[in-house]
Amino acid sequence: MENEEKAKYKIKGFLKYISTVVSWTIFVLLFMIGILLAYYYVSVKLYATKGEKYEPFFSIYSVASGSMEPTISYLDVIINLKVDSIDDVKVNDVITFISSWDVNYGMTMTHRVVDTSFTDDGKKCLVTKGDWNTQEDQVCVTEENIVGVVKAVIPGFGKVQKFLSSTLGWLLVIIIPALYIIVKDIIKIISIALDKNGKYENKKEDNNNYAKEYLNNKLRESSNNELTEEELNEILRRAYEDLKKYKD
Repeated sequence: MENEEKAKYKIKGFLKYISTVVSWTIFVLLFMIGILLAYYYVSVKLYATKGEKYEPFFSIYSVASGSMEPTISYLDVIINLKVDSIDDVKVNDVITFISSWDVNYGMTMTHRVVDTSFTDDGKKCLVTKGDWNTQEDQVCVTEENIVGVVKAVIPGFGKVQKFLSSTLGWLLVIIIPALYIIVKDIIKIISIALDKNGKYENKKEDNNNYAKEYLNNKLRESSNNELTEEELNEILRRAYEDLKKYKD
């Protein structure tokens, strides 16, 4: 019997540990998603206020092509840091920029700097090329079109982003875990409340039993004797104290 109790205790402890790990994992995941959403929201608001002049200190993109294979793969996530000047960009840096070529004009691209050059009006520009591509890009990148230099690559994280943007992703990763945490906290609050109520009821019952027993004893003692004023006052005092305990 004792071994069965120990086994139950171990299983209960293991389940509690698993529940704690799951809860913290969900919390960290939701926290990270919350930070990204907050950053995205702030960026959108700043862009709406400042327009095209707004240049964030760092930017995050999901790669939508394989032009930088094998260095950067399709659906990898890249983190860019803004540069103050085109002179801060060196040959062999990987940069994100806004294309000015007619074929993909206005599109955001990420390619490697393979050389420097100058435009017809004498501005310095960067010659870029995708690692997978066989030819350089047709138009060199000027300073105003540079988004930033790639400083970090998170392999495959774009798949997570793509999944989260789907209805099933929101349901499995956001809605259900959030409901799990909420329901768990509600159950915990109810359990604490019931436990407190149980202690309160036990305390109330103990006080009532004590008062009844005390009064009964005094009445039995005085069954053949008349209670003195002092004894009556003592009974009333005790009863008053017990009522105070009951109220508290």
